[in-house]
Amino acid sequence: MKINVTEKKPIINLAFTGMLAAVVLVGYYLSIKFPLMGTKAQIGFGNVFGILSGLLLGPVYGGLSAGIGGFIYDLTSGWADSAVITLVTKFIMGFMAGLIAWQSKKTQLPSAKRVIVAAITGSVTYCLLYLGHGYIEAVLMGNAQEAIQYIMGVKVAVTFVNAVIADVIAVPLYLAIRKPLVSARILYSH
Repeated sequence: MKINVTEKKPIINLAFTGMLAAVVLVGYYLSIKFPLMGTKAQIGFGNVFGILSGLLLGPVYGGLSAGIGGFIYDLTSGWADSAVITLVTKFIMGFMAGLIAWQSKKTQLPSAKRVIVAAITGSVTYCLLYLGHGYIEAVLMGNAQEAIQYIMGVKVAVTFVNAVIADVIAVPLYLAIRKPLVSARILYSH
């Protein structure tokens, strides 16, 4: 597994990780919250930048950017009770996107097809984790079956919309900025 995407010193990778974590955080603030009985949901742009982090930085640093940005958002937006779960699930989302995108040869940038598959895989993985957690939480909270069906119905719809938004924006954005990043030798060392 390729971990050091920039092939530079770890401090530079950590700087990119922190910068993209801040972008992820801002993306989560650009959202619409839906209050639901006993749970929460929102449509926004955080996952766009979480997927983009994985595509740009690879599995480990990209996963950290996605997870840390989501974690800080939860801590600062009134959702602190889910911050640790968010850290883990968003990390896995960015990790999966980065893992698939960066499995190509070391000297090649990932193809557009690989980038699309990577973004979709990251989003689908997150959807499954989020919905699984949401269902378990609803059951453990002692909700009636009708309430669980309602909560999960809304969560499925919101999560699907977020996944589509993330992939439709992150993939073309990545494809647009990677060549300038290569030319400037800012992120890639090719």
